[in-house]
Amino acid sequence: MRGWGAGYAAQPCMTIPDGYSGHVIERPGKRPKTPRRKGFLRSLIRWLAIGAVLAWSLAALSLVAMRWIDPPTTAVHMERRLQAWIHHTPYHERYKLIPLSQISPDLQHAVIAAEDARFYQHHGFDWHAIEIAAEDDVEGGRIRGGSTITQQLVKNLFFGTGRSVLRKGAEATLVPVAEVVLGKRRILELYLNEVEWGPGIYGADAACHTYCRTSARNIGREQSAQLAAILPLPLKRRPDRMNKYSAIILERMRQMGW
Repeated sequence: MRGWGAGYAAQPCMTIPDGYSGHVIERPGKRPKTPRRKGFLRSLIRWLAIGAVLAWSLAALSLVAMRWIDPPTTAVHMERRLQAWIHHTPYHERYKLIPLSQISPDLQHAVIAAEDARFYQHHGFDWHAIEIAAEDDVEGGRIRGGSTITQQLVKNLFFGTGRSVLRKGAEATLVPVAEVVLGKRRILELYLNEVEWGPGIYGADAACHTYCRTSARNIGREQSAQLAAILPLPLKRRPDRMNKYSAIILERMRQMGW
């Protein structure tokens, strides 16, 4: 009878070195990396997303509250204060909120004619104006703004004067909220009270007293058009130098039945 080991070739035995402890000695090489960096990035993205959702929710709730409560300040106000502090320049803020009933209809109409002629027709976005602005940009002509009064109000309240794709995206999500919870009359009232009309000059009442030495209730048609003419560049323009553009605004008001 053949032995148990018959048919198997004899294999040489491996010599065990002296002092062998039974542990496997790893050869030098690359160790597998722990996924700490990937986990950190996932955690960071998750917390950034949560922060963005919370910030948006707070802004949306603020818009709901503004249906009845006047905002004490805006992102533009805070931005100007910070700029003055950084550059060590004097800063005096003139800011008084008044009801829409105390703002002359001529000034209301002039601002709408200058800034957002379809204010009462659109629901926050004027796609026709946006298309015209895009065409002017592509053709290399003078760039025309396509932002509505609602968009400008949201920007002034929460985002300041900076421009970025992220800011535009966040603004676009809040515009429908403003249209629904505030309504046209309250949007116009807040805009006329919050908009920047010059260095440290915010709102219709401050603008009328500063430039025209009169109240927002008593300002006339021509003066209203001159004030509306400086809104696109309030830090660079002055009403008494805007006769040409103010004449265009007056003609728009006439065409709109005002």
